[in-house]
Amino acid sequence: MAARGSRSTRQERVQAERRTRLHTARTIWHQGQIRRRTRDNVVAAVVGSLIVLAAIGSQVVHAQVTAPEPTPTPTVEPSTSPSEAPTETPMPIPSDTPAAE
Repeated sequence: MAARGSRSTRQERVQAERRTRLHTARTIWHQGQIRRRTRDNVVAAVVGSLIVLAAIGSQVVHAQVTAPEPTPTPTVEPSTSPSEAPTETPMPIPSDTPAAE
């Protein structure tokens, strides 16, 4: 009597089904990883943007709150009268005799 299927054919079929299940599981896992990474990138971008906007906002508020307006101060007139213009020092008159060495 002939058998319905040989052992090797049945084993090959079982191995093929196992490979198919593993491939499907890996594909689903990989797609989940891609979705998770995309979600993580979006969350990081949103959080980073909020931090930058908060920093800019706090700087603007701080600058408006602590920026005092300059108050004009009166200039003080000098109390002493200006002195006379300095006199020039006389220039030495050249002589015809040579200088001593």
